[in-house]
Amino acid sequence: MGRYRQIEEIVKLMNNPEVIRNTSIIAHVDHGKTTLSDSLLAAAGIISEQTAGQKLFLDSWELEQKRQMTVFASNISMVHTYKGKEHLINLIDTPGHIDFSGAVTRSLRAVDGALVVVDAVEGPMTQTETVLMQALRERVKPILFINKVDRLIKEIKLTPEEIQRKFAKIILRINNLIEKYAPPEHKKDWQVKVEDGRVAFGSALHKWGLNLPHMKAKGVTFQEIIDAYSGEPEEIAKKVEALSKKAPLYEPILDMFCEHLPNPLVAQPYRQTQIWPGDVNSSVGKAMAKVDPGGPLLMCITTIEVDPHSGVVAIGRVFSGTVEKGKVVQLINSRQKGTIQQVYMSMAADRVIVDKIPAGNIAAISGLPSIHVGETVAEEGVETQPFEGLKYVSDPVVTVAVEPADIKDLPLFDKVIHKLTLEDPNLHFTINKESGEYLLSGMGELHLEVTAYRMQEAGLKVKISKPIVIYRETISHDYRGPPIMGKSPNKHNRLWVTIEKLSEDVIEAIKSGKISEMQTRDERQRILTKEFGWSTDDARNVIAIEGTNILVNRIKGRQYVEEVIDHIKSGFREAVHTCVLAKEPAYGLKVNLEDIMVHEDPVHRGPAQILPMTWRPIWCAFLLSDPKLLEPLLNFECKVPNEFVSSVIAIVQKRRGRIIDMVNEEDMVVVKAEMPVAESFGLADELRSSTQGRAFWATQFSRWAPVPESMQAGIIKQIRERRGLSPTPPKAEEFYEEA
Repeated sequence: MGRYRQIEEIVKLMNNPEVIRNTSIIAHVDHGKTTLSDSLLAAAGIISEQTAGQKLFLDSWELEQKRQMTVFASNISMVHTYKGKEHLINLIDTPGHIDFSGAVTRSLRAVDGALVVVDAVEGPMTQTETVLMQALRERVKPILFINKVDRLIKEIKLTPEEIQRKFAKIILRINNLIEKYAPPEHKKDWQVKVEDGRVAFGSALHKWGLNLPHMKAKGVTFQEIIDAYSGEPEEIAKKVEALSKKAPLYEPILDMFCEHLPNPLVAQPYRQTQIWPGDVNSSVGKAMAKVDPGGPLLMCITTIEVDPHSGVVAIGRVFSGTVEKGKVVQLINSRQKGTIQQVYMSMAADRVIVDKIPAGNIAAISGLPSIHVGETVAEEGVETQPFEGLKYVSDPVVTVAVEPADIKDLPLFDKVIHKLTLEDPNLHFTINKESGEYLLSGMGELHLEVTAYRMQEAGLKVKISKPIVIYRETISHDYRGPPIMGKSPNKHNRLWVTIEKLSEDVIEAIKSGKISEMQTRDERQRILTKEFGWSTDDARNVIAIEGTNILVNRIKGRQYVEEVIDHIKSGFREAVHTCVLAKEPAYGLKVNLEDIMVHEDPVHRGPAQILPMTWRPIWCAFLLSDPKLLEPLLNFECKVPNEFVSSVIAIVQKRRGRIIDMVNEEDMVVVKAEMPVAESFGLADELRSSTQGRAFWATQFSRWAPVPESMQAGIIKQIRERRGLSPTPPKAEEFYEEA
């Protein structure tokens, strides 16, 4: 079989980083990524040419095949000969649906180049922009494939000139995004151009594709492509088949990977500073820039799979050194040690055991203790920084209450939830202390639907509630009064606090990881003073960050503060994790510790005394600062024929949406709007029925915004009742202590 010959060749090529290309296929949902991957795999002899296009080989999971939609990122290695030289292509196919964008973020860390796939009819959509922005943030170089060109010919019947105009528009949109998001030194040279062959077009379904160099070399014209789609159905089938033999899709695509995407030797030096904060002149830094297989090991874990036979398998990019069976390594983030039991290379649903995998490749390893996505695996005994945290474009905003249908299944429930949340870090599982509910939060309705299906597949019957939206709590203005005192229950300790509202730019910096608890104090101080205008004292004394909330210690010259400060941090985390209006997380608070009096006897200052003394004054100040509930909003973009525009506008307005923009594109109108997540359930069915299925649309998390004044009290009451709390939030007086 060709495939096992391939494995031997791949193992040989792994040692030559010059011929390696680590690449990902990214696009909006349904623009044809996986269908395209099939053609590439057929070329590499991994699946048969006949089934390519229908096979969806990388969608190896049953639900993906049924829904024809990618949910997980799959990776595979193949060999391609370009200009007489064999190249090793490590390819990751990613999901396009916004609910699974976490998998895109994770897989982009492992690659150096990305093929952006755009549907010729729909053009670049919201999610195209998101995935391209994510790629450029990770310093991943893009090239472009315009898919579904057959639809321009058959359905819209465009002339060669009109097709070229349509392409020019798509290329312009993509280049504008590159100009906007690419690192400054690459804004110009990463622009995709038809002339040098960085743009290909074709039909993944019909297995043909071309770029300009291939058109010239093969003497194919636009007219010839249009002619292939004219005549009787049998005749068309023959002509299209002939076109796919003359201009097979895989040739330009695999050639573009080899010619236009960087090898690890070129890419790692400029990606290094973006994804790894360590010293470039350290032994690890130098080995990483040189992709040195003999250097100290440094690997970033981008995917976790739980396998019934091999246990937890961690997949990621080896940036320096070599992973090999039996090697003892350290996990930097979780501060643990472990031994690699097995090393594999991934072939979609299969894993092939190999002895070792050197720097510059994507590897899978098993046997390491409780490992998580984003973990940094390093050589034992080498001092090194962890990789930058992965920055997701959205938070989990939809929750369902879930429980096993049969109480006897609790142990299985526990096991399945552990497996799912380990494999998918965008899935959050919590237990509500008040109501005892098990809560599962995800990126959207579909994300949770797929998770429920995976539970059934594991033999677990579950009861799932209707989706619940996650809110946030914040204040309208800084607290305006003298510091508020909190007393410990035994009245021996006192703490004074004030709170302020963080500016949007600081909140953004926390979300993007620019400001974090992991930083050194000096680095955080420099960013907060230089970029955000904080006073040196406040910037220097940030002692905890929880969610988007910051704790600042302004206490000066008091005794025993060091002994209780950890309890105070825990009290702060508790206070902002489940805030006081409706037990939802707080958003954008700066809590200042102004003064403290601590009892000299350690017996009187344990956690049972210090925790309430911390959260009570924080909640009191919060309630005195005109508190508000924030709800998550979605960006909604819909492309629809003129005659259905009014129905789309009516749907948006009925769901408390706000139209932001409407743009005409030929005979279609693009409606851009914002709408609350709470009003988005069932949107797909309603859009489908009111536009006869002719609307292309997408939603994406946009921002947190105040719930309309008229609805605040009602929603707070609803959330509190669901959680088994009294219907009205407490008053500030309930937390106020007299001196």
